[in-house]
Amino acid sequence: MKLQFKSDLKYQLEAVMSVVDIFSGQPVKQSNFTVITGEVFGIEQRDLGIGNRLELTQDEILKNLQQVQMRNGLPRSEKLEGMNFTVEMETGTGKTYVYLRTIYELNKNYGFTKFIVVVPSVAIREGVYKTIQITKEHFDELYDNAPVDYFIYDSSKLDQVRNFATSPNIQIMIINIDAFRKSFVDPEKEDKANIIHRPNDRLNGLRPIDYIKETNPIVIIDEPQSVDTTDKSKEAIASLNPICTLRYSATHVDKYNMVYRLDAVDAYEQKLVKRIEVLSVKSEEAFNLPYIKLLEVGERKAKIELDVESRGKVRRTSKTVKLGDDLFDISGEREIYRGYKVEDISWGEGEEYIEINGIRIDLNQSVGDIDDDEIKRFMIRKTIEEHLDKELKLRHKGIKVLSLFFIDRVANYRDYDGEGNPVKGKYAKMFEEEYRKLIKKHKYNTLFKDIDVDAEIERIHNGYFAQDKKGRLKDTKGNTEADNDVYNLIMRDKERLLSLDEPLRFIFSHSALREGWDNPNVFQICTLKDSSGTYVSRRQEIGRGLRLAVDNSGKRIEDPNINTLTVMANESYKEFVEKLQTEIEEDTGIRFGVVEKHIFAGLSFTNEDGEAVPLGYEKSEKLYDLLTKRGYIDKDGKMTAVLKEALENEQVELSYEFNNWYPAIIRELKHRASRLKIKDANKKTKVQLNKAVLESEDFKALWDKIKQKTIYSLDFDSEKLIEKCVENIMRMPKIHASQLVSQKARINIERDMGVSEQVVREDVEEVNIKNNLPDILTDLQNKTSLTRKTLVEILIKSNRLEDFKRNPQKFIEQVAEIIKRELRLFVADGIKYHKINDYYAVELFNSEELLAYLNENAVKSKKSPFDHVLYDSDIEESFAKKFENDERVKVYVKLPGWFKIDTPLGSYNPDWAVVIDKDGEEKLYFVVETKGTDIFELLRPEEQLKIKCAEKHFKELGTEVEFRAPVKDAERFMRV
Repeated sequence: MKLQFKSDLKYQLEAVMSVVDIFSGQPVKQSNFTVITGEVFGIEQRDLGIGNRLELTQDEILKNLQQVQMRNGLPRSEKLEGMNFTVEMETGTGKTYVYLRTIYELNKNYGFTKFIVVVPSVAIREGVYKTIQITKEHFDELYDNAPVDYFIYDSSKLDQVRNFATSPNIQIMIINIDAFRKSFVDPEKEDKANIIHRPNDRLNGLRPIDYIKETNPIVIIDEPQSVDTTDKSKEAIASLNPICTLRYSATHVDKYNMVYRLDAVDAYEQKLVKRIEVLSVKSEEAFNLPYIKLLEVGERKAKIELDVESRGKVRRTSKTVKLGDDLFDISGEREIYRGYKVEDISWGEGEEYIEINGIRIDLNQSVGDIDDDEIKRFMIRKTIEEHLDKELKLRHKGIKVLSLFFIDRVANYRDYDGEGNPVKGKYAKMFEEEYRKLIKKHKYNTLFKDIDVDAEIERIHNGYFAQDKKGRLKDTKGNTEADNDVYNLIMRDKERLLSLDEPLRFIFSHSALREGWDNPNVFQICTLKDSSGTYVSRRQEIGRGLRLAVDNSGKRIEDPNINTLTVMANESYKEFVEKLQTEIEEDTGIRFGVVEKHIFAGLSFTNEDGEAVPLGYEKSEKLYDLLTKRGYIDKDGKMTAVLKEALENEQVELSYEFNNWYPAIIRELKHRASRLKIKDANKKTKVQLNKAVLESEDFKALWDKIKQKTIYSLDFDSEKLIEKCVENIMRMPKIHASQLVSQKARINIERDMGVSEQVVREDVEEVNIKNNLPDILTDLQNKTSLTRKTLVEILIKSNRLEDFKRNPQKFIEQVAEIIKRELRLFVADGIKYHKINDYYAVELFNSEELLAYLNENAVKSKKSPFDHVLYDSDIEESFAKKFENDERVKVYVKLPGWFKIDTPLGSYNPDWAVVIDKDGEEKLYFVVETKGTDIFELLRPEEQLKIKCAEKHFKELGTEVEFRAPVKDAERFMRV
């Protein structure tokens, strides 16, 4: 099995180019096929090897940075915070792939060759190394087999360091921060330093770090919040002498010069990660036993939790008690607490406990509740059950299912007897006992046919833990190597772990797996927490399973009905969701429902000359002030009910100067108003087929009108395309070379206006710089997919090649954008659909496996092919309820994901098909696309093009089905 990678994921390309564009203006690398003499830009020969060379000034870098930040709607850096640049990407969205592809792009564009990836732990180091291995073939295809050497730094293999410095190939060194954090100043303490900082005879008496420093590497820090957390770590990074440092994480602490952000909400809304559902496991509060839990201990006092009666109702409440207090009185005179008095309080460090009625209760322990081990056993049982249910659903699709258990103490899974022999801990015993019980259920028969369960059970679960020097498994913070067999399978042989033939399916881990490892096919995560032990955040937990699943051919699965991560939580669903959202706010700085002054800066519209015109930071702040003035946001930027109602009714009023950006502004406000939608797995139910509807005459008639498949062809006049492109390129504003600008301004001081300036003279002088011209045809061909012949004709006829000589990069960017925009318009006008001898069979509904979350994403149905209709938004919910309750609707269907119309921008899946009886005289057949607006111009260009394609598809069918899009209001739609 080989994992497959997509090269055209928009968000990943945006992240890559956000970094590449920081160096815009750096001389462009020569084409591999161009014969050159003299200097090669991007690198230079040094005494100890070949190093990266940066030609840009700090001011030029800052200007580029600000352009990127404006494009991405990020806060503007007013000055460079060193040469540190931050990329924030949610766990599971391909962060490692992105920075590896950035390496290739930086080499392709500017010739840089020396790169160092700094990691905080062995787990992350091995994960990066594995990703380089499995993406090598993919990148070879994309980058014309660009020669690359990659290695993990090993202090016993210093020849690799020499090769890193002297080789002209792309060099990628992966190094753990611990391998070079310890330097020295005093020569007498030389043996205390890492080898990388010590002189070495094999390196002519020089230190390995001397060779590295000479190369001026580009340093990439993976998980910087765990790498440069101390002054020593920061000094160590600086000792590499990088020309810049690129920082990649989902949870940055220091956000220097942010260039790209794909936060948790973005990833979740765009379905780039799995949906999350929470299965809450919590004991019911029966109040029949004298329950007491010790929460805190102070000097001569303690805080406990007990069941208190007030106004006839019993509630679990925390109370502060001191020596001699009577719990009968504190509990509201509940008889079960009669005779329970506080007899002792101990507050010594490590000896915190309270004694009540002869019972000692340690910190965070409780009495009178369901036994903690029984709760853990129940969580293990529910995890196995969820796992087996998913195996039934996914095995025949070739998808391996994995489950992950986090535990606080290794001994609870694998312990040792008095003679040092390994024995099963309590969790391992619980797992095997519950697994044996569950697999005897009749519904799992097909999973275990012809399998020796007793032999298999030892192989389906294992632990991933660190070892001490004697080989005993131990608790760890994740910085040491783990048990070899499981470690290799999880970290170095990910493909085998994903194979259906590999028996391991349940993985038990300590904290070492909190970051640096994940697997696309983790579908269940269960955290078995003791009262003691380290805290693992919910974000860290779910991050191990967010990546989209893959099948046994390595292909990514994009079906949201499959991509669901079930989290077993020993707290209520509501508590889990609230705490997760709080963590996201604290980790990422996202403030749900809050508008910030900079967020509109990158929004743009296309003017008559075909240029993208951004709103910019000044207008963004002005818009923020207007929103405040109109009462749409409060003084802290928090959205008000007034704004939410205006968004719902499409009545947000802005001033005239924002008209051009209005659609983009509304989309951004709606995005900011959204929250993370997490499902309650306790309300999950399997959707059943409604055969009466499926076999009804009305549904058959509807299906017959829409089931036909089509293919499209593009029929447009290439000469007209060339003519239009030439016309718009000729109208481009003049592209200037680098300029020196001088301004003379008059300072005015007025009582009402204060101090202001008025420019009275401006002089501009171009600076002649000899540019190395890149291979423009190859570059434009990659960006537009047009033939070289067509591109040559466009460029020659436009008569603008002098602009190319003055500023090659800017010319290529603007020309490519013009060609791509004209291509979109020609595609929309010139696309034709043709019926083919194929159709969507109604029997496909029988293979649909859907899960509904009652009162969350499902409406009960008697008029559709299923007993529940699933929806993704409030608008879809309103349509489902309207169709269900309006007597004029005979049947309707939320069109399944496999019902697709091919378009040049990918497949398109409309929302609804419906039959409406008009006054008993005729039946009307509709396909409907619901959106947050019914104004076509407010949709994104990609959405507009797909809708135009769908219109032509249904027109070609000729079955009198009417396609309506976009539609927002269900009541208005029904007035047909």
